[in-house]
Amino acid sequence: MPFVKPLLLGTLGEENYICNATGLIVGSIFLSVQFWRHILEVMMKNGVMMQYFEWYLPDDGSLWRKLAEDAQHLSQIGVTAVWVPPAYKAMRPGDVGYATYDLYDFGEFDQKGTVRTKYGTRQELEASIRALHDQSIKVYLDAVLNHKAGADEKETFYAKRVNEENRNEQLGDAYEIEGWTHFTFPGRAKKYSDFEWHWYHFSGIDYDARRHESSVFKIEGDGKDWSHDTDPEKGNYDYLMFANVDYKHPEVVQEITHWGEWVIREFNLDGFRMDAVKHISRDFVANFLRSVRSNFQREIYAVGECWKNDDGELDYFLDATGEQMDLFDVPLHFNLHEASQKGADFDLRTLFQGALVQTHPTLAVTFVDNHDSQAGQSLESPVADWFKPTAYAVILLQKEGYPCIFYGDYYGTRGEESIHRGVIDTLLKVRRERAYGEQWDYFDDPHVVGFVRSGDAQHANSGLVLLISNQGDGEKVMNVGRPHAGERWMEVTGCYPDEQVTIDPEGNATFRVPAGKVAVWHNVDAS
Repeated sequence: MPFVKPLLLGTLGEENYICNATGLIVGSIFLSVQFWRHILEVMMKNGVMMQYFEWYLPDDGSLWRKLAEDAQHLSQIGVTAVWVPPAYKAMRPGDVGYATYDLYDFGEFDQKGTVRTKYGTRQELEASIRALHDQSIKVYLDAVLNHKAGADEKETFYAKRVNEENRNEQLGDAYEIEGWTHFTFPGRAKKYSDFEWHWYHFSGIDYDARRHESSVFKIEGDGKDWSHDTDPEKGNYDYLMFANVDYKHPEVVQEITHWGEWVIREFNLDGFRMDAVKHISRDFVANFLRSVRSNFQREIYAVGECWKNDDGELDYFLDATGEQMDLFDVPLHFNLHEASQKGADFDLRTLFQGALVQTHPTLAVTFVDNHDSQAGQSLESPVADWFKPTAYAVILLQKEGYPCIFYGDYYGTRGEESIHRGVIDTLLKVRRERAYGEQWDYFDDPHVVGFVRSGDAQHANSGLVLLISNQGDGEKVMNVGRPHAGERWMEVTGCYPDEQVTIDPEGNATFRVPAGKVAVWHNVDAS
């Protein structure tokens, strides 16, 4: 309920708002789980999520071991939650995990030519989760529930070809096809679940094995249809790929809900990153989360990937699912991407235009790039290197949003080290120590914009100034508040290593930023 936070802040002030959080929770049980998570983690701890994988990691089974070894370091730099990749068996060895085969096989059974997954064995995954929890870092599993791939046997059923650009347009009558839809999971031998998948558990498929024909086939049968509460793109975007799970089928709903409860309990997980939610029935998503959470006396977090560069569509999804989850701020990502492509031709005053963090600040997970937007992938839209420090400064230092760091931006991609790790470390330190208090924006120039964080009484020497330029050198007179009068401030990313400014009695000072850079200033005594 995004309206509650501004209302309470306006009444209590931020400090009293935090101090009274426990009492408000007791008296306000109607508030969303995500709302209170945002208060307690993001506001008080300045929480940060890390996506701990990129598309081109080597298929050597080492990720879980690396993650366990990295847990202490992640805690030290301020990471409070890790989003791990799809950790269960995929249709072929080395798959990133999105061609999901068996949701119950986390590298435990000899299936699809391997015991381990791309990332390691079940035992290694469990060890990494324990290591993260020992450092008070939460673990969110990537839940790929839209489709299944790599069936064990073919089945015969009736289907109609549909127009791939308009799935509501059927191309002729139904006819009999053969599809890979029977999942028996022989290597697992019914351990954890005895459920077998058949053609009637799916609503669509992309291959007729009888005619060796690839297309989008809508499966026919009693009650068969696309879900009517998915994204309206392509007429109806229920179908995405492989064998499309039918969430109108009660057996499917029961099995996937059982899996959600099982996996949280089995691995002591803290939540889900839910893949491709715009392709899944919104009713199912909301009911799935409610049902899973009802079995636990602790928070089960969820963030959805709804890849829409349209704040209106994201608003609709959040409303339709009862705000049961956060969403990744895709519109902000595209604004950052566009700003990095256009350079001085981009009006920085519009950087947050249409961003989810503006309309639903307590439900927005802000990010710069991810495994889909990185170069060479299906949703390729990377933020250019010159602008990436600016983009990370924006998401890490602003007041609102739950920022997510991409493994590729921090550690590197395709085996090459990232050039951004140093500046991200600096920004994380600033976030941990100084990014507190109210935010005052200075978005009054197309080429030089910034904001102030005022600091608060709970964090000594907190407060900061951020300035961005996408053209020439810039400066602004900015007010950091009278409590900072007389302080000396310095720039901490290396733009002006020998320069300091003094805050005047009214809280003002002139802050500078080099051409095409980001500058971050804070109290010298806080360094």
